[in-house]
Amino acid sequence: MSVYIKEFDSSNEELYQIAMSIRYEVFVKELGVDEFLELDEYDVESVHLLAFHDDIPVGTARFRTTMEGIKLERFSVLKPFRKLKIGELLLVSILNRILPTPKLIYAHAQKDAVSFYEKYDFHVIGEMFFEANLQHFMMIYNKNK
Repeated sequence: MSVYIKEFDSSNEELYQIAMSIRYEVFVKELGVDEFLELDEYDVESVHLLAFHDDIPVGTARFRTTMEGIKLERFSVLKPFRKLKIGELLLVSILNRILPTPKLIYAHAQKDAVSFYEKYDFHVIGEMFFEANLQHFMMIYNKNK
């Protein structure tokens, strides 16, 4: 089994369309997110990652710089590949790419993903909120572990 990550930006139309199809499958079809909420203007300024399993694209994520820091977003892995730790590989790849940084690293984690982020030294800040009609928590990365 070969798993690897490719980093790209939205100007790579081929990889970008593959990532969008994975996000569509997970967010729109599976989670019921309105596709107009799923697609946003931040794709252009984000760094995107695609995870491949035996040369098949199976997961994606992105990160971008915001006024608050560096935001990790749009983690999505196709259902048949979720037990292979593809999401963890995407998260570790992003952290390896951006650390060390003095900036705050954060994510808006879906309620069901909180434990996933906690394994990698993120912790919940504040109360639960709704984003795209899904329950989320603000999570901050603890760089001082």
